[in-house]
Amino acid sequence: VQLQASGGGLVQAGGSLRLSCAANRRILAFNVVGWYRQAPGKQRELVADISSGAYSNYADSVKGRFTISRDNAKNTVYLQMNSLEPEDTAVYYCNAYQRCLSYWGQGTLVTVSS
Repeated sequence: VQLQASGGGLVQAGGSLRLSCAANRRILAFNVVGWYRQAPGKQRELVADISSGAYSNYADSVKGRFTISRDNAKNTVYLQMNSLEPEDTAVYYCNAYQRCLSYWGQGTLVTVSS
């Protein structure tokens, strides 16, 4: 399984970015696909995930600002990030979970300047 993450960059506080996670197989084959992030000196944390049944889950810190979605035809999961804050600065990782196996994509860096 390969997960290709993209869309990171530098943005000012209050701005928006959209991250993409493209899989090399049917996205619906995974039980859950999600985005995690890791800020310098901190542990990796869940940002948002979406199940094969389209149920989504968000960290409290991003509720109301971030939206996870998927395009089944493109085998891609997106993370729309609005009202970005400096505290959102981190490397964002895509993760897919299937039958007790967890797959990670490479990270994409999001930097939010104040």
